[in-house]
Amino acid sequence: MSKLETPQPAQPPLEELIHSAVDLARVCMRMDVAFVSEFKDGRRVFRHVVAPDGEAPVKPGDSDRLDESYCQHVVDGTIPAIVDDSHVYPVLKRLPATEAMRIRAYLGVPMWLSDGSVYGTFCCYSRMPSFTLTDADVQAMTRFAELIARLLENRVLAERAIASSRERLGSVIDGRLLGIVYQPIVDLADGSLLGVEALARFPTEPERGPDLWFEEAHRVARGAELELLAIELAGARLAMLPPHAYLALNVSPATILCGSLAARLAGVPLARVVLEITEHAPIGEYAALADALAPLRAAGLRLAIDDAGSGYASFRHILQLQPDIIKLDRSLIRDIDSDAGRRALAAALTGFAKATACRVVAEGIETPAELATLRALGVDAGQGWLLGRPAAIG
Repeated sequence: MSKLETPQPAQPPLEELIHSAVDLARVCMRMDVAFVSEFKDGRRVFRHVVAPDGEAPVKPGDSDRLDESYCQHVVDGTIPAIVDDSHVYPVLKRLPATEAMRIRAYLGVPMWLSDGSVYGTFCCYSRMPSFTLTDADVQAMTRFAELIARLLENRVLAERAIASSRERLGSVIDGRLLGIVYQPIVDLADGSLLGVEALARFPTEPERGPDLWFEEAHRVARGAELELLAIELAGARLAMLPPHAYLALNVSPATILCGSLAARLAGVPLARVVLEITEHAPIGEYAALADALAPLRAAGLRLAIDDAGSGYASFRHILQLQPDIIKLDRSLIRDIDSDAGRRALAAALTGFAKATACRVVAEGIETPAELATLRALGVDAGQGWLLGRPAAIG
């Protein structure tokens, strides 16, 4: 640190900031208890509760029915923001919370998020009637609610996005709403079919590429479930392929390590299966991954490293996992006929593969010139729109 730099004070944690704001509002409103509640699944969930005497009747995480709460009445506008004495309002006197929480005077305002949705309410109350609350108190309480909502917003919206993702993916997984298409992999020397790669398709909203669906699934801890479903559905069509053709299945290291892969492949002839691990999938423990794959490989399953040439990770994957097949990424194949650098890298990978008894498959072949160049480089096999588009079978 230079002499001119001044150390920045540590910022208080978010929970501490919110607690301070809730308590300050309680003091300003001259109330006994203040709390922030969230509306969730038809219930009012208490998130932040402050009572200086330690006698708050609820604690964070407690909940009750939203339709039996003051909070819902405030948002609906069926009671005013200020209640001088709950016993004056028959609808409030009948609510269980009035007696259970000993509410007499009450002040509550909705908490809005920037997307226009209601988070919940910010409320405070006294155990005795109060006739001193004014519109100025409502305005001050509203400002406090806006402040707390801003503090909570990033976390709340992130939590809602995760919940929405999990629900959306749950519908796909539980409903098995996943289509599988198969792209031919052919011998570049004679054009004969060697195998097919199974590719997932999502016939549901939102419309987007499969990579984004799987990325979302892994982000919310449902990636393994989605991959295993795709593997199961793809394997069910293996018998419809020519008997000499293999089935290539995409799988992440996390799914291999989850312990359920072997069960999903039960009954599938492993000698006809190739597992493709993408270059982009991070691998923390190569030894653990190799150990998990060992029984499957011993039973005939082959391993491919996908997307080779698109980054450094693929070279580590190749050296550590000793695959049977190296798949050259489509970014390396594009315009390979006119790009000396791409040709040199593809030639090097092909030479390495032959020296280590691996086969090479080039992805994304789209032009006759690319195909001719790959043949001249000695690449064994390939796939791409020039050779065959993905299609359903059966």
